Amino acid sequence: MTGRDVTAPLRVGNMSGFYGDRISAMREMLEGGELDVLTGDYLAELTMLILGRDRMKSPDLGYAKTFLRQLEDCLGLALEKNVTIVANAGGLNPAALAGAVRELGTRLGLAPRVAHVEGDDLIARVGELAIPADAGFPVTANAYLGGFGIARCLDAGADIVVTGRVTDASVIVGPAISHFGWTRADLDAMAGATAAGHVIECGTQATGGNYSFFNRGEISDPVTPGFPIAEIFADGTSVITKHAGTGGAVTVGTVTSQLLYEVTGARYGGPDVVTRLDTAVVEQEGPDRVRISGVRGETAPTTTKVSVTCLAGFRNELTFLLTGLDIEDKAALVERQFLAGLATRPAEIDFRLQRTDHPDADTQAAATAMLTIVAWDPDKDVVGRAFSDAAVAMTLSSYPGATPSAPPGRGGPYGVYIPAYLAQGEIPHVAVLPDGTRVDIAPPETMVEMGDGHASDGLDADGAPLPASAPWSGSSTRRPLGDVLGARSGDKGGTANIGLWAGDAEAYRWMRDTLTVDELRRLLPETADLPIERYELPRLGAVNFVIDGLLGKGVAHGYRWDPQAKGLAEWLRSRVVDVPDTITAPVPAAPAPAKENA
Repeated sequence: MTGRDVTAPLRVGNMSGFYGDRISAMREMLEGGELDVLTGDYLAELTMLILGRDRMKSPDLGYAKTFLRQLEDCLGLALEKNVTIVANAGGLNPAALAGAVRELGTRLGLAPRVAHVEGDDLIARVGELAIPADAGFPVTANAYLGGFGIARCLDAGADIVVTGRVTDASVIVGPAISHFGWTRADLDAMAGATAAGHVIECGTQATGGNYSFFNRGEISDPVTPGFPIAEIFADGTSVITKHAGTGGAVTVGTVTSQLLYEVTGARYGGPDVVTRLDTAVVEQEGPDRVRISGVRGETAPTTTKVSVTCLAGFRNELTFLLTGLDIEDKAALVERQFLAGLATRPAEIDFRLQRTDHPDADTQAAATAMLTIVAWDPDKDVVGRAFSDAAVAMTLSSYPGATPSAPPGRGGPYGVYIPAYLAQGEIPHVAVLPDGTRVDIAPPETMVEMGDGHASDGLDADGAPLPASAPWSGSSTRRPLGDVLGARSGDKGGTANIGLWAGDAEAYRWMRDTLTVDELRRLLPETADLPIERYELPRLGAVNFVIDGLLGKGVAHGYRWDPQAKGLAEWLRSRVVDVPDTITAPVPAAPAPAKENA
């Protein structure tokens, strides 16, 4: 990335937050306004398992095929507009995707300079990792690489860079490293770019998607939010924005929510830098423009996370609808009958009664609860047709109104996610340049043990004690937490996080004093016996909870109704507590629509 003015910001847009995101986003971003770089994040824990199964079918697969579809439509436009494209769509096979992009260019009469980054795939070394013996058959094992391999490809003049498993923010940080000439000593600048990358890598979640206050007038057009842009400056400061005329909105709230998404403590670890989220200052600069400044960086950790996915066996599930009276007794009868009808009991089986019913309901749906039966076993036949047949056989001899919600299925394989760690120096990181030259990327020269990364409650970003709280007094009203607090939740394997934020200093102080770990356990009884860590981020007006084990063995295991904890924050926001009448929401409630004349 040469020949650009480094005194001006690098304008980096995002076009994908996951494998399956809006297919038209690449064209929308290229046509919507000026960009220097267009990035895409296609990988997640479940995606790696999906790509791993693709690779088992054919060694030529293992990458995000939709990226090629987007490029077929937009490659000429990107080259014409001189927009560099960087994406982790290479998944488990970045070399194959790079080759496919070159072939596509030839077919279209174009000559893109294509590079790729590899070295993250450690499946051949999975025996070096600490994996439980009962985890199953390892399908993928990928280390999280940083941004310097991407930067080296761009320094060599690449138009398109595809990678395997880099950190989500690295597709944004790498172009900034190349553009501004940062070295590994520029920790604060890289940390600022990491914060910007973390905000925009999940796409429209930064512009109003999945946002707590979507219905209070802050998001002018929530139907089709535009994809986000980060204008990154030489010191790492950034402005989050979007193309003019697109839907959604960029506000302090939407940006803060995304900063809290899927993080643990104040120290957000990555292979290039540890980003101090508790130093970030988020300010509204103008309409759809939010500035992130003050982010400090610390020396990179000695180890890098390796994401391992295993095929652990087979699972099946079915749901019975229980309507009206005696719900508990009906569920107990189903459990006894179903177990009696199984020729072989699965290795694991779980009966989950969801009390979605209401007394004296005015619709049948409102009078109905759901009993879901989930089973896991190493033998696909145990949870296959025999499992389904047991449900079918009992339907005329069970509880009154016995009804399955859908025809029983044959089940399928399930996976588990396991985080492991290796020293950075033991992980290859290779930039394969457009001319085929292979360049080894050295790890940071200086690294430190990151420890647990926890920020102590009651301390600010500089380690100084926060002001003591005065006792709360005055009138209060029983209200849902969500009336006054925004929140976002997400998953990392079996762990869930809930980040909550307040709109001003008084609301933050009340939230900090009120939402203790014990109070969270009371409000969310499903967390009562699980390890919970709590972190304070006063500059963001936020508190973050990390709940270990809530999601079992991860999304591919399918342990919960909401296996990725996407709705967990909204459950918490719906809980009713005593809220002081002086506390207001970050966004006022929208006025009720005027009634039409009769």
